[in-house]
Amino acid sequence: MKKIVFFGSPPSALPSLKKILEAGHTIELVITQPDKPSGRGKKLTPSAVKKFANALNIPYYQPLRIRKDLKTLEKIKKVYPDLNVVVAYGQIIPSSIIYFPKYNSLNLHFSLLPKYRGAAPVQWALLRGETKTGVTIFELNEKMDEGDILSQEEFEILPGERAGELEARLAQKGAELLLDTIAKIDKIKHLHQDHSQATYAPRLRKEDGKIRWEKDAFSIERQVRAFYPWPSAFAFLGEKRIKILKGRNITLSAETCSSPGEIFGIKKEGIEVCCAGRSAFLIEELQPENRNLMNAYAFSLGASIKPGNLFT
Repeated sequence: MKKIVFFGSPPSALPSLKKILEAGHTIELVITQPDKPSGRGKKLTPSAVKKFANALNIPYYQPLRIRKDLKTLEKIKKVYPDLNVVVAYGQIIPSSIIYFPKYNSLNLHFSLLPKYRGAAPVQWALLRGETKTGVTIFELNEKMDEGDILSQEEFEILPGERAGELEARLAQKGAELLLDTIAKIDKIKHLHQDHSQATYAPRLRKEDGKIRWEKDAFSIERQVRAFYPWPSAFAFLGEKRIKILKGRNITLSAETCSSPGEIFGIKKEGIEVCCAGRSAFLIEELQPENRNLMNAYAFSLGASIKPGNLFT
């Protein structure tokens, strides 16, 4: 059994943290992000990992900037771990911490490295229309997601699967692979990444979610899936900002579309919107500004939406 310092912050890190404990390893210390403002009241909210650590009385520490925080290394030296495990922590870790434990530091990444290095690998896999993705356990070094691969597993992306759903599935699968990798840490082979094959997945911005209806419906469907649940794809209906949370491209049997963004049909399945290249997008779920998620058809009735209205 190993003594481990665990680095992680969002819910996607929890399956790995739980699996490590269930396997009998000890979590000596948790390093997680500082509490952040959340909601309309901007109330300081702890990370999912901090909440979990608190509930189990696991010591935790929240450095504001870990690269400049000398206390982090001091705390790690006191527990003298066999291994650091990093899952969606959210900061770049300095080499003094990476290489301190006997087995250095392992990172679970939600892509098939060297593809989609960076902060948003699940989202970019969906945006690029990938049909497969996976999880990678690699050894950290000083560069972003460039360390040696220790284990890797590939999975199909399910039809209609959105980023939140895919990430949750990969978090579970990755936790299982992580546990297996830790068990074999003494004899596992290191595989150098082929840096010439690297692609990148930079952090998403809220403004990147703006739907441009002059694109084809396939691209818009990928955008809606990739941006759920955050930061959400969106469009404007008049002056109202509408989050588009679920939908799909649909086949047109005739030339029913004219202007991109124009609503040409309303049915119980949702709202039909014209896109580029004689394609169309069916909005199934949405969220009007300052309101809850709702069925698109129900929204159309309450808001008196009609064919000919225009999304911008």
